[in-house]
Amino acid sequence: MNYSSSILEVNLKNLIHNYKVFKKFIKNKQVAATIKANAYGIGDKIAFSTLYKNGCRHFFLATLNEGLELRKSFKKGYIYILNGLENNDINIFKINKLIPILNSKIEMKVIEKTKFKFGIHIDTGLNRLGINKKDLPKKIYNKKNLQIVLTHLASSDEKKNLYNYFQNKKFKSINNLFKNKKIIFSLANSMGTILGKDFHYDLLRPGISLYGGHYNTKLKKYIKPVVKLKAKILQIKQILKNEYIGYNQTYKTKKSIWIAVIGIGYGDGISRMLNNKGFVYYKNHKFRILGRISMDSITIDISKSCKLFKIGQYVEIINYSHGIDELAKQCETISNEILTSISNRVQRIYK
Repeated sequence: MNYSSSILEVNLKNLIHNYKVFKKFIKNKQVAATIKANAYGIGDKIAFSTLYKNGCRHFFLATLNEGLELRKSFKKGYIYILNGLENNDINIFKINKLIPILNSKIEMKVIEKTKFKFGIHIDTGLNRLGINKKDLPKKIYNKKNLQIVLTHLASSDEKKNLYNYFQNKKFKSINNLFKNKKIIFSLANSMGTILGKDFHYDLLRPGISLYGGHYNTKLKKYIKPVVKLKAKILQIKQILKNEYIGYNQTYKTKKSIWIAVIGIGYGDGISRMLNNKGFVYYKNHKFRILGRISMDSITIDISKSCKLFKIGQYVEIINYSHGIDELAKQCETISNEILTSISNRVQRIYK
């Protein structure tokens, strides 16, 4: 029996489908999986296991702790740490077979005399993590233990943005300086993939689109939704005319209505941007959110279809018709934030 007030249902078949979509984009080359932030909230261990069984061998995480936790369960696969050394002892990377992506001259000096595998993040214009070309030591171009050289696009979701082409040109000019023919070069993330073959290089690094996010780009017609977010009806009751619903009296009834109180709220990752304007879904019907999102609950208007509902039933905040990108638009954010905001209080169920 399920006791959870809220559930994130993860469709692993669709996750595999999405991974294979990227494999088709880059035939005879490699596709990695970006599984940082607990695989964008769906669960990094299940994502790693599922994708490894389907041919994925390269996995990107953000932090050393993420890598250490994953290595407790999985001994195989290349695991890259995007935040670099984080001023930690390099031996911890070596012992656990984690590959740091170096971002600075300081980190370059630390690994100068070591022989374990590492990567380099070249800053081509995002001006976040990464090292500039002028700061690359000449010795680095001949390093045999250099596994991967990557950069990150600043505007990959904007296909016509010329900055993408500026970054690509800069990256290509730097790549020609490296002598080791076994180095993996990587530029494209999820949206970068659809910018064209010139952006593909040796390895794609999809993230959000593995989990169903498409930013309303061309990818929308290729990938499948991966998650449904459901919450349980806790109470059904009638509210009379001229009553207030929720905190601070932001919604006042104009007539007598029926409401359902749903067991999910901002403590579970539901944005308060949905106050008085979001929707919940059930059997092809949608129901408006009334009042403010509380920490543990949402109130919806079920007046037109109150006979559909019983206490204990689950309704959907995210489903295959109203996905993470649609919800992100309502919340004035991106699907990445929608997924990663879903808290651990929400039970993950895999199918």
